[in-house]
Amino acid sequence: MEKKILDVTCGARTIWFDKHHPAAVYCDRRREEYRHLWKNAGNCSLSIDPDILCDFTNLPFPDGSFSLVVFDPPHLTGAKETAWLVKKYGKLDENWPQMLHDGFAECMRVLKPDGVLIFKWSEYDIPAEKVWKAIGQKPLFGHHSGRNSKTFWGCYMKLLENQEENHESAQRETAPAVGASGVGPGESGDANHSGLAGQSDYSRK
Repeated sequence: MEKKILDVTCGARTIWFDKHHPAAVYCDRRREEYRHLWKNAGNCSLSIDPDILCDFTNLPFPDGSFSLVVFDPPHLTGAKETAWLVKKYGKLDENWPQMLHDGFAECMRVLKPDGVLIFKWSEYDIPAEKVWKAIGQKPLFGHHSGRNSKTFWGCYMKLLENQEENHESAQRETAPAVGASGVGPGESGDANHSGLAGQSDYSRK
């Protein structure tokens, strides 16, 4: 089966129903096996065994390789290295805004035109709004889930620049009159938060 799906931070593949889906490539920067992670949990183990070892800020794939990319980066910053959550999810350092920015750019680079990026984030240490600021845009749509609704799922799409231009042109032709602020009804005025990305923005030079 053709490999159309890329998970750049697969970890233990806990979000996958089929942890060995034939259309997916599973990547992570770690290959680890942990046993007895939780007290009083019996023989509980955690296996991080990616198909390819790589850093999500420097993916070893050509531009436009996948139709769907899953980006579930580490979200912890303050936890100790020995914490089971760090072993399960990994940990960000103090340079996390640049790491997430570069990782998002790499995900978009390896996406095919009109490809979809699913982004998962936990607001355990860092609010989602700070993440959107770091990567430069908000998702098209998404929702909160999990304990205390701290987990956020968002969806992005990679559109060609000419498609974006045609869309913007059509919007201008049919747009209602704007007020003194220059923003029409129901618009935020924030062009960077469209959830859309032009192909040339993410090509590897």
